[in-house]
Amino acid sequence: MLRVMFNSTFYPDLLATRQGVLIGPPVQIGCGIIRSNGGIFIRTPFGFTKGLKHNQLKKIEKLAARRVAPSQIVSQDLARQMSEISLDTGRQIGVLINRKGKVDYVMVGDAKQIEMPDFKRVRVARDRLRGLRCVHTHLRGEDLNQDDLTDLALLRLDMISAIQVDLETGLPGKVHSAHLLPGKTVRNNGGSLELPYMFLEPAVPSQLGVDFISLITSLETELARSRKSSSGKDKKERAILVAVTNGFGSNVEESMAELVDLTESADVRVLDTVVQRRKKIHPKTLLGSGKLNELLIRAMQIGAEMLVFDGELTPAQVRSISEATELKVIDRPQLILDIFSQRASSREGKLQVELAQLKYLLPRLGSGNGTAFSRLAGGIGGRGPGETKLETDKRRVRKKINLLESQVRKLRKQRQERRKSRLQNHLPIISLVGYTNAGKSTLLNSLTKSNVHAEKRMFATLDPTARRLRLPFEQEVILNDTVGFIRDLPKTLVAAFRATLEEISDSDLLLHVVDVSNPAAIKQIASVVKILAELELSGIPTMVVLNKADRAKTIDIDNVERHVKIDIGQDCVAVSALKPLSLKPLLEKMGATLSRDLFEYATR
Repeated sequence: MLRVMFNSTFYPDLLATRQGVLIGPPVQIGCGIIRSNGGIFIRTPFGFTKGLKHNQLKKIEKLAARRVAPSQIVSQDLARQMSEISLDTGRQIGVLINRKGKVDYVMVGDAKQIEMPDFKRVRVARDRLRGLRCVHTHLRGEDLNQDDLTDLALLRLDMISAIQVDLETGLPGKVHSAHLLPGKTVRNNGGSLELPYMFLEPAVPSQLGVDFISLITSLETELARSRKSSSGKDKKERAILVAVTNGFGSNVEESMAELVDLTESADVRVLDTVVQRRKKIHPKTLLGSGKLNELLIRAMQIGAEMLVFDGELTPAQVRSISEATELKVIDRPQLILDIFSQRASSREGKLQVELAQLKYLLPRLGSGNGTAFSRLAGGIGGRGPGETKLETDKRRVRKKINLLESQVRKLRKQRQERRKSRLQNHLPIISLVGYTNAGKSTLLNSLTKSNVHAEKRMFATLDPTARRLRLPFEQEVILNDTVGFIRDLPKTLVAAFRATLEEISDSDLLLHVVDVSNPAAIKQIASVVKILAELELSGIPTMVVLNKADRAKTIDIDNVERHVKIDIGQDCVAVSALKPLSLKPLLEKMGATLSRDLFEYATR
């Protein structure tokens, strides 16, 4: 019989002890159940215990009472006892031993593998190991396999050891052990990650000449040093970018390059990018289970705290991936919303971004919408302790959304009044539209001699800016700088910024600014044309401005011009916003285009 002593301070559910025997209800401790056996509590082993005989189960339970010297990986007696039980049951037997030499967990597997308990594997300091070493048996004489090494990395175990069982005598054979090494992972020729493992020399239990405590102490010291040197004074969040696709490779590469720019614009450090091509996307986690484990290993090795997915995830997918990795998981729309939140400076911009964020957040507060989970309705299924925390949060978010929508409507009316006053002055309006980071603000500064904030970052400008511009033939116009577009712009963001985008609807001419030096320029043009069509703005006369022509090759400029004129049917001009002399043809074309409708402006 095993008598288990506990401190009642830490286990208040247990009643007082009598002669070292615990009296009280069964409680859950770790992965094992403390159950009563004639008044004495014994730990039930974790895993596949179904079908075991009573005496076999008793022998397995007694493993929890064994102790080894802290400096030993495993003792000869414990290894022999585990081997005999393993041969008798035909199953792998394992134990998790802490650094004091006590057995914390006893595990039972099948003939091929053993299952580890789930103890929140990632919630361990990245410069520390878990403080547990796994010792288990192998019935087929095999060495440490890939599953063993994966568990070592995922659970951040101190060490993993496999005891080979002699199937004739039941005695323990050689013990194969491995532990992690500090340092970054590398990719082999096949693209898979190779982890820095260290394999110890196999030996029988009595001849394992390794001082375990000294080894682990020096290893953790090196891990802490490696972690400190890699992070330095960088306080930015660290992320791995992930894309899952069943499409063409070139599209994925362009999208990932854009996601890198977005992530860096959000002040997040990109540590790695991972792309998985699948015939069928996994509906729950997108990635396959093997790739998900590999991704988690990679995150642990390089110190990543966040996974950024290229695309929009459903609330269920975010929840499933977060539970599997215990890392922060965000998708492309949420990343864009965060960038907008950082950039918004005006009251109107902040209101619009907050409204978009709340609309995005509402369905992700938890599963179940509407009145299905509400206890406020009363009746059958509505009685109970009252409103839950989730329902309270949702109600507050909905109330906040209604308030913000009311404020945005007021701002929209104010904008309409300001536009009316501008229209009464009979000044033509020209709006700069285009993909983000195409150089719209820089072009506005060059044309109007202004000092509007311009930066080589995505969505550097959110709040619309209007400046007066004098064209040839003594024409005076108003030039508007608008928020940039991007592929897959979140719908909540488009809805929230509709009041701002309505500024474009009163324009007499749109200048579609394109970064012609970008290899994806034609695709960016298509994205902007699509967004303008969705906003019902495609009927406004548009001129395409091929900006950054000084950085592009002549053949690339010619290809984009040909595409714009033939496929889209719009006029275009190549300029460089940083070179004022190149802007003269643009000004002349703007003046000529507006002169055609001069009579219309005069009769408004």
